[in-house]
Amino acid sequence: MRFRRMAELELRGKRVFIRADLNVPQDDSGAITDDTRIRASVPGIRLALERGAAVMVTSHLGRPEEGALKPEDSLAPVAMRLAELLGRPVPLVRDWVNGVNVAPGEVRLLENCRGNVGEKADDEGLAKKMAALCDVYANDAFGAAHRAEATTHAMARFVPLACAGPLMAAELDALGRALANPRRPLVAIVGGSKVSTKLTVLDALAKKVDQLIVGGGIANTFMLAAGLPIGRSLVEPALVEQAKRVMQSTKVPLPVDVVVATEASARARSMVRPVNQVAADEMILDIGPKTAGALATALKMAGTIVWNGPLGVFELEAFAKGTETVARAIADSSAFSIAGGGDTIAAINKFGIAGRIGYISTAGGAFLEFLEGKRLPAVAALEERA
Repeated sequence: MRFRRMAELELRGKRVFIRADLNVPQDDSGAITDDTRIRASVPGIRLALERGAAVMVTSHLGRPEEGALKPEDSLAPVAMRLAELLGRPVPLVRDWVNGVNVAPGEVRLLENCRGNVGEKADDEGLAKKMAALCDVYANDAFGAAHRAEATTHAMARFVPLACAGPLMAAELDALGRALANPRRPLVAIVGGSKVSTKLTVLDALAKKVDQLIVGGGIANTFMLAAGLPIGRSLVEPALVEQAKRVMQSTKVPLPVDVVVATEASARARSMVRPVNQVAADEMILDIGPKTAGALATALKMAGTIVWNGPLGVFELEAFAKGTETVARAIADSSAFSIAGGGDTIAAINKFGIAGRIGYISTAGGAFLEFLEGKRLPAVAALEERA
């Protein structure tokens, strides 16, 4: 991939427009519950400010109705947190498409870009108006790179100069290292609740990796495909044939033991069962200790590890051990590791291993689509302007 990098450009006195990913989770009162994406965006903003640029930053937040932003759609809480992290005022600008008053060394946060009519449709007219606001456009929102929207795609075509911000560049460098020319063996771990949401990723990875480890509800469908009993576990019977096809393409180790219960709750009584002895009224909620140990041993031999999704219901302590064992094995491995997805990050944070993973992606959908081999619209736009 060839693209300009913001870190390589002369920015002094320039108007720099940064498309960030500040789409953070909030509670019912609007308070931010996880500021990971805000913190990840700070280095790009700080770089532009330190180089003397007049900085404008925008992001989407949620799925507001275009042209009718409600108070709960506002980036106001993000502006407050960003000001704390930057140690300077970060005024929030509404109705910004037709002009922004910002001087070199200052930063403005532009209200939720999805409130602008035409944003989601990748409207050229809107993109041209926004492009006129700046001298340099920096896309630092890998988490939104799989969406062709005005601020992620069309805008890059009309600005004087388009580049990748440091977070976007780091994401692309890490993913390229993991998939384009990986150190072998290449092992992919894909967990989560449903095969249907990750089937195309599994199909694509099966052709690239040396070993594909599946976990969570996804593993249940593969076990069903192998003729194993799964009781009342979450499963997608309609996708059994696709699971068989994936298993024919690459090595997919199935559990030899599992942790079961009759309900997925904190009060549930958990039991370890051999994989062929799951009762009809039981649910598989984690991999067992023998399986986790075998996977941990296999990961010691890996050259590159790509991880997306937990291997069990890790939010509940009784069903967290399998994910924890594998997560710690990844952290201890000498392999280059890259992890992405909201649940994956939550697991990494829960087990306190963030500093021992090679690269942690802030993206969910974009991370999966890159793994699938798709050309992401936002990345394509930057490559075309390189």
